[in-house]
Amino acid sequence: MSFEACAGIVERGDPERFLAIMAAPVPARRVLFPIIAFNVEVARAPWVTQEPMIAEMRLQWWRDALDEIAEGKEVRKHEVTTPLAEVLTPQQARDLDRLVAARRWDVYAAPFEDAAHFEEYLQATAADLMVVCAQALGDASAEVVRGFGWGVGLANWLRAVPDLEARGRVPMVDGRPEAVRLLAQRGLALIREARARRAAVSPQAGPALLMGWQAERILRRAAAQPKAVLNGTLSPSPARAKLGLMVAAATGRW
Repeated sequence: MSFEACAGIVERGDPERFLAIMAAPVPARRVLFPIIAFNVEVARAPWVTQEPMIAEMRLQWWRDALDEIAEGKEVRKHEVTTPLAEVLTPQQARDLDRLVAARRWDVYAAPFEDAAHFEEYLQATAADLMVVCAQALGDASAEVVRGFGWGVGLANWLRAVPDLEARGRVPMVDGRPEAVRLLAQRGLALIREARARRAAVSPQAGPALLMGWQAERILRRAAAQPKAVLNGTLSPSPARAKLGLMVAAATGRW
């Protein structure tokens, strides 16, 4: 039942990743759904209240749960924590703790301190998450998956810019079109470099990277038309996106 609950959380809270996980083999789904359900719960924790202290407490609750998993203790009861404890190693739980810590940025309206702070945020919330997902399934080079995950995280972030600005956040360190173009080009380079080293990711771990199936197309559009970031027109059509996922799942070429 906890597994089904995790799948439901992802379907409601992150429908695109839900589709990608459903395209994976059934054994991979049983690993990925708890991890991504955890990510959904953590990602929305800062947004369900306007009280920073309450948001901080919600994030700390998840950090404490991860600490219990890392220490091999009995984990607190929750529809996500129980299955999560079954699929994570102690080190993976520690790695995900950095993700929760990075989400403190979402609690407050302050901008990123600098480009390095933005880098660290995407590293923790996107790249490290992708590494944990892949290595929970099978052998995978952390370096390769991390580069791919950072590019995917950037694509998702650029799509979220209009919503974040509407919520009073300052999502870009430098929002000038040329700066956005260079950032998108860097994300594209990381994704293409990772694909050139696809052999470093085992077939068992590969389904985790299906979750980035739209990233290259999004970043290409951002690089060609940086203003599309601000007007929220980066996403491909749903039909075209699903076709791309079907091809990636059928060929295994994430």
